[in-house]
Amino acid sequence: MACVTSTQRPTGKGPAGKDSGGKSRAPKNGSGWNPAARITVDHASPVPLYYQVASQIEAAIDSGELPVGARLDNEVELAATLGLSRPTVRQAIGSLVDKGLVVRKRGAGTQVVFNKVKRSLQLSSLFDDLTEIDRSPGTRVLVNDVEQVPGELAATLGLNRTDEVLRLERVRFAGGEPIARMHNHLPADLISPSTDELAERGLYQLLRGAGVRLHAADQTIGARVATEDDSELLDEPVGAALLTMERTTYDQAGRVVEYGSHVYRASRYSFDLSLRGDNL
Repeated sequence: MACVTSTQRPTGKGPAGKDSGGKSRAPKNGSGWNPAARITVDHASPVPLYYQVASQIEAAIDSGELPVGARLDNEVELAATLGLSRPTVRQAIGSLVDKGLVVRKRGAGTQVVFNKVKRSLQLSSLFDDLTEIDRSPGTRVLVNDVEQVPGELAATLGLNRTDEVLRLERVRFAGGEPIARMHNHLPADLISPSTDELAERGLYQLLRGAGVRLHAADQTIGARVATEDDSELLDEPVGAALLTMERTTYDQAGRVVEYGSHVYRASRYSFDLSLRGDNL
């Protein structure tokens, strides 16, 4: 089954993406991304047509081809360009709206508002990852206290029940939007960061600056729904899906240097894994 680009178009227009004189039309989204050239539909495929369109637009948003602020053609124009019905295109755009990737604005059409943070599973901090992809990380510090280690974490951290820990609670932002709520416990003798330092730098940056060499970590990923506190801090409705991550990090000597328990907005965040098969 061949995958073809539809060439159906409004009366009086040339080939998709061209005017009646055969010259290429500039995309209206301001990003240089041309749906006629980028979106292909296979009418013989069992994959619904709306999903084919939506997944390709989402891929363009994820890759940065359609940046935040870019506008899509209106549904009538997009349907005509792709040779699809307007209800099909409306369903495709609606699925992107439901994911929080685009919004419909009266008089302005459909606009890209966010591209999801995708994070590979490696020993790095969220602050580092956001900085690497130029997503302007920010931090709101909720708790920065030294206290007695919670009984349930003493064994995890390799501490006595009378030992003290640094307890942190923070909200991480990307491009001004909250994406994660983070809880950390560290042995109290490792670092003593100020609230300003925690707001301006990532935890792993502070640990490395103190001479701690991060070597390995055990990590568990799960899911739960948002509580009222989560809703208020992360701008998600109560009951919305959240990703969870628990991580225990070790230095080169095998000492536990951090235990983290975090939640992430599933609408804004995902984990990427690379899997390999056996060499048979």
